[in-house]
Amino acid sequence: MSLPHAILTALVEKPSSGLELTRRFDRSIGYFWSATHQQIYRELGKLEAEGLIRALPGQQPARGQKKSYEVLPAGRAELARWTAAPHDPKPLRDTMLLRLRAAAVVGTAGVEADLRRHLKLHERQLAEYEEIEERDFPPGRDSTEDRLRHLVLRAGIDLETFWTQWIGHALAEFAELPGDEPA
Repeated sequence: MSLPHAILTALVEKPSSGLELTRRFDRSIGYFWSATHQQIYRELGKLEAEGLIRALPGQQPARGQKKSYEVLPAGRAELARWTAAPHDPKPLRDTMLLRLRAAAVVGTAGVEADLRRHLKLHERQLAEYEEIEERDFPPGRDSTEDRLRHLVLRAGIDLETFWTQWIGHALAEFAELPGDEPA
């Protein structure tokens, strides 16, 4: 996924100013595709220069006022093209997994404590996703848009569930390790 496509998606859902977009990223899209506010504003400028979005007509703001954007037909076509194109799965790159591999040869000092910290972070994220699911996806929300958005949220719930279970297994292994000597 790329940031331009994330922004196009958000703007097709609802025309927004840069500030509104950054807030929406912080509340939803950012859970699975993060971007800084600077990156979002920079990308808005590029998308506008490429003719994929435009400032809403009649809202040419004076300096310091917010400018709202909408997606143009070329932007919608680009988003549709990108959505339909095949994409390979992204290879897993996780620092904790690499650190565990390194701990096998240099010792485990500090790793168990960080696993416990990671467990708390994943448990907190899982609880947040489950709260969003309960609030935003009650029974009966069956439109295509709702079902697909819920599917994205379910991916987050399932990933956080995986990580909390896996870290639990890792901590159980640590409890059985003989000492802190490298293998």
